[in-house]
Amino acid sequence: MTARSSDGQSDALLARILSSLDDDKAENVVTIDLRGRSSVADYMVVCSGRSSRQVGAIAEKLVERLKEEMGRNCKIEGKEQGDWVLIDTQDVIVHVFRPEVRDFYQLEKMWLPAAAAAAGKPV
Repeated sequence: MTARSSDGQSDALLARILSSLDDDKAENVVTIDLRGRSSVADYMVVCSGRSSRQVGAIAEKLVERLKEEMGRNCKIEGKEQGDWVLIDTQDVIVHVFRPEVRDFYQLEKMWLPAAAAAAGKPV
């Protein structure tokens, strides 16, 4: 496990991730604050792409931008299949799904309070 920064670096990273996802037209972006709830990361971001091709492109561009702009070497899993790609930036875990796969796993429901999950609101 890698030590995470607590000096606002994870907030800046999250902002850049959200901007990248917006640039690449990711849909239904949900941010989950994990601080104090998990030692794995400070935030989790869950979003969707319309197709396997878009899911892969969103993930690839995000990893490229974070490396170029912030010097982050991210671990990426699942890009070859394009159904569900996980990007581990250390401080922020990003999940990019095809909509059907996201509906099946309902990952954010495990982390969001019941009322927020039912309303589809970020926490």
